Amino acid sequence: MRTVVRIVALVALNLTVIPLCASSPDEKSPDQQSIEALETKASQAQPREQCFLYAQLVHQMTELSVKQYAAGNVDAANGLLKKIQLMAQKIHFSLANNDKRLKNAEILLNHTAFRLTEMLHASNYEDRPLVEQTLAQINQAQNETMMEVFHK
Repeated sequence: MRTVVRIVALVALNLTVIPLCASSPDEKSPDQQSIEALETKASQAQPREQCFLYAQLVHQMTELSVKQYAAGNVDAANGLLKKIQLMAQKIHFSLANNDKRLKNAEILLNHTAFRLTEMLHASNYEDRPLVEQTLAQINQAQNETMMEVFHK
């Protein structure tokens, strides 16, 4: 009887824990409206919250850009990459404002850099310079954010 109770408890635990572990930052698919709403929210947010919100914005824009590139919509993907570069500069400027979720921003930027690296490997030769520039700026923002985390 004890064995049956243990097995049932283990199965119940697995059913609740595995979906939590399997979730990722990419779970919900970003669209243009959610990106615009987040951009407005980030620009109007308190200085302490801006770095994290811009990191979220860059992450969502990267995910949408990867999807558009995979679907063959290269011009839209490249337009988003240029916008990502502008947002990376905003992350750089917002770092001095003592952000309260700096570690979360650094984790998002790390994942964003990973996704851009995947995009770089999948891109055509003509599209690579823009992806490389964007990746370099995201890596720089991620490094600055990580240094700020360790500085505190």
